[in-house]
Amino acid sequence: MKNKRSKRSYSLIPLLTLIIFCSIAFFMVLVNAANFFLMKAGVIDSASFSQLTPPQLVILMLLFSFLLGIVVSAIANRYPLKPIATLIDHMNRLASGDFKTRLKFKKAYLLHPDFNELTNSFNQMAQELENTEILRSDFINNFSHEFKTPIVSISGFAKLLKRDNLTEAQRLEYATIIEEESLRLASMATNVLNLSKCENQTILTDVSEFNLSEQIRSCILSLESKWAKKNLEFDLDFDEVTVSANKDMLKQVWLNLIDNAIKFSANEGTIEIHISENGSFYDISVLNYGSEIPPEKQPYIFDKFYQADESHSTDGNGIGLAVVKHITLLHKGSISVRSENNTTAFTVSLPKS
Repeated sequence: MKNKRSKRSYSLIPLLTLIIFCSIAFFMVLVNAANFFLMKAGVIDSASFSQLTPPQLVILMLLFSFLLGIVVSAIANRYPLKPIATLIDHMNRLASGDFKTRLKFKKAYLLHPDFNELTNSFNQMAQELENTEILRSDFINNFSHEFKTPIVSISGFAKLLKRDNLTEAQRLEYATIIEEESLRLASMATNVLNLSKCENQTILTDVSEFNLSEQIRSCILSLESKWAKKNLEFDLDFDEVTVSANKDMLKQVWLNLIDNAIKFSANEGTIEIHISENGSFYDISVLNYGSEIPPEKQPYIFDKFYQADESHSTDGNGIGLAVVKHITLLHKGSISVRSENNTTAFTVSLPKS
């Protein structure tokens, strides 16, 4: 979207040109006035100028122009061209990796709207680059940690299996741990691939019309082995709803949200799933009873590899909600979270058509 510029806003180039032109004109007038008064005072004899030959006049004018050019350039560099030098200096600092640099002109320059716009645009760019650098650093640190943990675990228990003095129960226990960690690593790799696919996809493809209610029920059944261990019940409050969307992508959304609800539900609890109409959107809510997400952590739960549970006591790698968010955005929808009174509800809003 193009910014609406004020009618009083002029281009910086004509402005700087006008300033330099006025400076040169001012000095020309000043020199001619000084010359006039010196002649009137008799300090300079006008007759002596008439005796100069053309080459001498040319040399004199060149010398005068050279001296005037030095003075004008010094003043122009000190005042009209100083913002350009400042901008170049900050751009060099930004290019060298100093993303904390911010552009700031004096109040006299900020009276012009273009300088305000330049300052705001540069500082916004620097802020975005700083945020990107922080996100990149956090992503690398979390990525390496999350992948390293199961690999180290697999390696350690594989070494233990080589011992001859292990009982059959110990061998079975270690083999089970290796299997679980391998599945965790495979799940993490799959989620990273899904996230990468979503991030690099800008156009929604493979759109078809299907029964959303039936898809959610199918996802619940596919996760039976998890919720059955905790004796959880489901409270489904929705009619048969049909949507036009990418069926495989939306399936990932419900699997991730329901899986999270199962992980953070108390034993013998209830998970509620509601579908309601909200204008031209369907609101699908997945609610579980259990520990809350602190308000200060809620803005970050959709970031890659972020986990509100810093103790990592529950299974997860911090990728699922990032996938959910990207898929929802691809469908021109939105996702929100509400966590209070020992309940946590994720609500996905999807357009009806």
